Amino acid sequence: MSAALSGAVDLSALKARAEANRNQPQAPPAPAAGGEAGASGPPSDAVLEVTEATFQADVVERSLNQLVVVDLWAEWCGPCKQLSPVLERLAGEAGGAWVLAKVDVDANPRIAQLFGAQSIPTIVAIAGGQPVDAFSGALPEPEIRKWLGSLLDALRDRLPGIRAAEEARGPVEEPEDPRFTEAEEAFERGDYAAAQAAYERILDAEPANELAKNALAQVKFTARAESIDPSARAKAEADPKDLDAQLAAADLDIAEQDVEGAFRRLIDVVRRTAGDDRNRVREHLVALFELFDPADERVAKARRDLASALF
Repeated sequence: MSAALSGAVDLSALKARAEANRNQPQAPPAPAAGGEAGASGPPSDAVLEVTEATFQADVVERSLNQLVVVDLWAEWCGPCKQLSPVLERLAGEAGGAWVLAKVDVDANPRIAQLFGAQSIPTIVAIAGGQPVDAFSGALPEPEIRKWLGSLLDALRDRLPGIRAAEEARGPVEEPEDPRFTEAEEAFERGDYAAAQAAYERILDAEPANELAKNALAQVKFTARAESIDPSARAKAEADPKDLDAQLAAADLDIAEQDVEGAFRRLIDVVRRTAGDDRNRVREHLVALFELFDPADERVAKARRDLASALF
């Protein structure tokens, strides 16, 4: 949880006060930050104006079924006027997977005190009656979307409202990543250098991106395989000690779908070499493994055979 919240937070602390105030006349809800009273906005079931009297029902109890995102704001807060409209729009797009609970901290200071908010805007995610994450400040929309997506993924099995909203909405097509589109188009036109550079840029920004890693391995192999002299296999058969020919022949085997033959060829070379030569062949073989699903039985067997050849 963000440092915006200090100490343990027990939301039940407001319950007694809320129940005591339920029958008291309530002032009209304050307009949304950055908006005018009566202005049109997201659906009322997506954005709630919450007070101390309604907090128990609108936040605590509601969070037992769906994610509730509490927006602690004030009319005088400049960053709030930037952040609140973004949150309202995203809540309206969520289809009920989560709701936005807006709290004017000037009108409801006890709620701000409850969360120990040290600055505003402070945004708190509530699930199952308790805070699960928070941040403060006006984050860019992409970061907010990523934050919400992570929360919804983590809470899907705990909150039935998330599953129900997703089922009602149906499958959502992921927008194409222009970085991958650039790389794929370069690959399709045979510009392997451009494709490799595009995937490397993705990995520079996201080193753990498995899709880019796998695609880069495919690009490198394709570029290498297309440049191989078709006579490489004959050379490899004629001279088992010609490492260049053996490596090229293995690539040809892969390109022609003889995966097991390629692996077997290089494992045999590992068995009869040593030192730098053996390491070179091993690295080439491991790079070939990366072209396939790790669960592929051909890869699993070759890894076992390689370990036996090495040790």
